[in-house]
Amino acid sequence: MLLAVLSFSAMDASMKQLTQFYGPMQITSLRAGCALPFIVLWLASTNKLQHLFDARWSLHIFRAVLGITMLAAFIKGMESLSLANAYSIFFVAPLLITLLSVWWLRDKVNHKQWIAIFIGLAAVIYMLKPSGDQMLSTGALMVLLASVCYAVSAITVRILAKSDHASNMVFWLMTMIMLGAGSLAMLDWRPLQLAHWPLLLGIGITGALGQVFITEAFRLAPPSIIAPFEYTALVWGLGFDIVLWQIYPTASVMLGALVIMLSGLYLIWQQRK
Repeated sequence: MLLAVLSFSAMDASMKQLTQFYGPMQITSLRAGCALPFIVLWLASTNKLQHLFDARWSLHIFRAVLGITMLAAFIKGMESLSLANAYSIFFVAPLLITLLSVWWLRDKVNHKQWIAIFIGLAAVIYMLKPSGDQMLSTGALMVLLASVCYAVSAITVRILAKSDHASNMVFWLMTMIMLGAGSLAMLDWRPLQLAHWPLLLGIGITGALGQVFITEAFRLAPPSIIAPFEYTALVWGLGFDIVLWQIYPTASVMLGALVIMLSGLYLIWQQRK
């Protein structure tokens, strides 16, 4: 899980560097397209290609729509936010997953968990002005939209996993995102610059590795053990911000992130109990 979070953080840093040259939909399509060859290689080497067409297509298409919206919104948010700011807001996703599981999967949530959820959501409202000069900035709202899509997609995975192999979910998600986002980006498609090929290659490798690592993580251990390590993304985000863009976090961002993480960790602890 630690390797998965590092891989995805490196991928996000690469995508952020491309935001000044290409639109969110084009970067979304490129992200999926660059990772797809490596994912196919992984599936072929593990003899999982034979299950690809045993799929519940309606749920795969729904996940792809969520994936396109999530990636495009997150990339749009990164145009104006630092990685640390974006991750801090995105950390609300585990709280939203718990919230949605009550309605969608009929999971049981006690009053202590409800308190943790509402405290975390209050921290998100506080953090919707990460720049400190305006409420409800576009970048913050885009990342919040991405976290909602991620939460809904996570619930969908729990339903889809009852009938489909993990290899199906990874392959079709990347394929449909590449084609769907690529179609939407055609009107504003910009020629790829030769200087950006190292970044695109890095996106492909880190995106594929992250997908493999996170799949293996959930195969080897229960979600309640793995989930807390997702919060290490903030450490990598801070590191990339400082090294690549010389951006340092504000005290308000760190405070909001701390409250959201503590709320999420409390929910995980309650689920383990």
